[in-house]
Amino acid sequence: MQTVKKEPDKKKPDFWQDHSLKYLEMAYRHDKNERIENPDGYGRRTGQCGDTIEMFIVLRNDRILTVAYTTDGCMNTNACANTVALLVENKTVNQAWRITPEKVAEYLETLPAGHFHCAELAVGALYLALANISELRQAPWKRLYGKQ
Repeated sequence: MQTVKKEPDKKKPDFWQDHSLKYLEMAYRHDKNERIENPDGYGRRTGQCGDTIEMFIVLRNDRILTVAYTTDGCMNTNACANTVALLVENKTVNQAWRITPEKVAEYLETLPAGHFHCAELAVGALYLALANISELRQAPWKRLYGKQ
């Protein structure tokens, strides 16, 4: 009689159960996915994976009133860009500089480890937009040329 070795039960991945509610909301949310004309700050960054994020910031009294973005990236990139927008709105510019990729991943709770670069990409676009705010404050004439 031949003995058949039974393989251990392997849990099938279940996308909906394997991700936190925060991750799912940020991955599927699209209300911040838009272009803003004449923003106070603009940053564009393309990652090594080929995904690109453009970040637009509107200020009011040195507080970030609105953050919008566009991306051609994957669901993880969208989740990270949305999280950056959520974390920096209503913050001062100085407070926004304290956002890190680790804080984005921590907020999302279930960002796949292999997609941490998406958080780095989103935060990098934010940093470029914040730097652009400083640049336009020092040389406001650049705004006239639409240098975005």
